[in-house]
Amino acid sequence: MPPEPGAAPPPVVPPPVAPPSVVPRGGGKATEAILAKTARGAGWVVGWRLSSRLLGFVSTLLLARILTPSDFGVVAIAMSFVQAIETLSFLGVEEALVREKAPSRAMYDTGFTLNVIRNVTMALLLCAGAIPSAQFFAEPRLANVLFALAAGVAAIGFVNIGTVEYRRDFAFVMEFRMQILPRLISVALMLVVAFGLRSYWALVVGVVSMRVTAVMASYMMHPYRPRLSLRVWRSLLGYSLWTWAQTTAVVVRDRSNMFIIGRLLGPQFVGIYSVGADIALMPSTELVAPLARVAFSGFAANRNGEGDAAHTYLRVVASMALLTMPMGFGLSLTADAVVRLAFGPGWEAAIPVMRVLGVTGAVMVCAYLGSTLFFAHSQMSTCFKVTCAAALARMALLVVLIPIYGLTGAALATAASLAVETLCYVVLIARHYGLPPSALLRETWRCFAATGAMAAVLWAAGLGWTPAVGSFSVVATRLAAAVALGAVVYCAVLLGTWLASGRPAGAEADWLRVVRRAVPGRA
Repeated sequence: MPPEPGAAPPPVVPPPVAPPSVVPRGGGKATEAILAKTARGAGWVVGWRLSSRLLGFVSTLLLARILTPSDFGVVAIAMSFVQAIETLSFLGVEEALVREKAPSRAMYDTGFTLNVIRNVTMALLLCAGAIPSAQFFAEPRLANVLFALAAGVAAIGFVNIGTVEYRRDFAFVMEFRMQILPRLISVALMLVVAFGLRSYWALVVGVVSMRVTAVMASYMMHPYRPRLSLRVWRSLLGYSLWTWAQTTAVVVRDRSNMFIIGRLLGPQFVGIYSVGADIALMPSTELVAPLARVAFSGFAANRNGEGDAAHTYLRVVASMALLTMPMGFGLSLTADAVVRLAFGPGWEAAIPVMRVLGVTGAVMVCAYLGSTLFFAHSQMSTCFKVTCAAALARMALLVVLIPIYGLTGAALATAASLAVETLCYVVLIARHYGLPPSALLRETWRCFAATGAMAAVLWAAGLGWTPAVGSFSVVATRLAAAVALGAVVYCAVLLGTWLASGRPAGAEADWLRVVRRAVPGRA
């Protein structure tokens, strides 16, 4: 890590790691170099997320048959409080360090100290609000859950700030190694407690243990040893002002679902909605969100003159759409079978939630990466305005639609607000970066055509958006048939339209290059 100018690094820190090689600025080769680094980093980050979610999905399947929806609901409400406070106090320290060309040791130590202060303060706020929150929701268990989660919040503030270097150098393979062990340990402990106690405490143990072991892993995997210092706090917090405003709007937008559902329908429905939404939005949360983390580094490099931001954005969006579109629509089409097989009786109310939000999750890639692009280029006020508009629209729709349609109304409100947000970013990117919507359409129309064909065939065959009735084996066979048929139709139409178009350079060609590198021999 680069030492502060004019000062030798302290003995406890090894010689600084060599900075990543600089690519030529401003040309097509620079853009391709950024795209290549982003692709490699995305592979590891997405690999981590998929591994993590696979572990989480399997554990959720087991826990859903041991615990009750009420158990999930009380922890979901508590986690909403935790995530709300974490987001409201987000300082963007890591992002500020990623954007810096040559951050000093003083900046790293100041960032570490700010994180410690932030997280300890958050833990105290959670403890102070635990009992009033339990009284508000008429749920006595909520207080003890919040007390326990506060310990995990305080612990994660001490994570090694030196690991930010991995993001600066696109060394996301190191992040993968650093994160996978805590996830494995937390899942194992969660299942042990669940089978032993058959209590919601299994979920709490999983959350807290993952945070504690993540701190330990950060010091095992990176040699940097931070010190307590606030020497350059003004520099870091200057970037964080808009970051805080944006994250405040995000938490209002994202957590309004849980609070309004909990107030109007009760904790049990919060649990059902959170599980249904979690699965339906997997294309965005498990593919696009981790990619945005990698893309931030690439967009920051564009900001420093390396490559073209609009071209990078277009290529990344088009490539991710090839995955998110069929996955999102596939989850929507097969929601009935997935819920009945995965969660069993008592979770049927999650089916319409998955059907609505599955379609929404398929098209969120433009908004996710659009906000990342604006943030990396210090246009935080734009993100703030869009998020505020989406938050206000969602809250208004939730209050209106939930009393009429129940959980389906909550899903419709969320979908409508996300659609508005996506449209806003498409328009704003056209205005700020000269990338018209027609350019996005030219890159993605084959994906839309293949996804539409897949949906039409599954619906016509009675395998999509229809009730899945029968025994477990019958429903499982139906789901397997839907997945296989949908994959064949999607791939056939996508490949056919690409070949018919003359094999243009773009997302399909990018993925074929990835396949050639991954598959041994001639492809």
